[in-house]
Amino acid sequence: MSTTRKHYGKEFKEQAIKLIQEGRKVPQLAKELGVTSASLYRWQREYESYGKNSFPGNGQPKLTEQENRIRELEKALADAQLERDILKKAVHIFSKNEPKSINS
Repeated sequence: MSTTRKHYGKEFKEQAIKLIQEGRKVPQLAKELGVTSASLYRWQREYESYGKNSFPGNGQPKLTEQENRIRELEKALADAQLERDILKKAVHIFSKNEPKSINS
């Protein structure tokens, strides 16, 4: 028999974290909200690690601003290296087709 997973939205999770930060006890809060204590602790750790980037949904990675910037720079570097390699090959091909000068 299969069970369906419950999905909680970003707002729900953030409200639960705020209640914990206000001093509510996790086990009691878990009972009131109908979630497990382990889920609340996991949401709390994630919120402490990523802040506003927490709980993106749809399986997207949680990245800090620095990690996003690093990803962008790595992509730009890979593109520049690809362009460089193409230009090297083009120079090599065109230099083969030029007639050699004969020094007399």
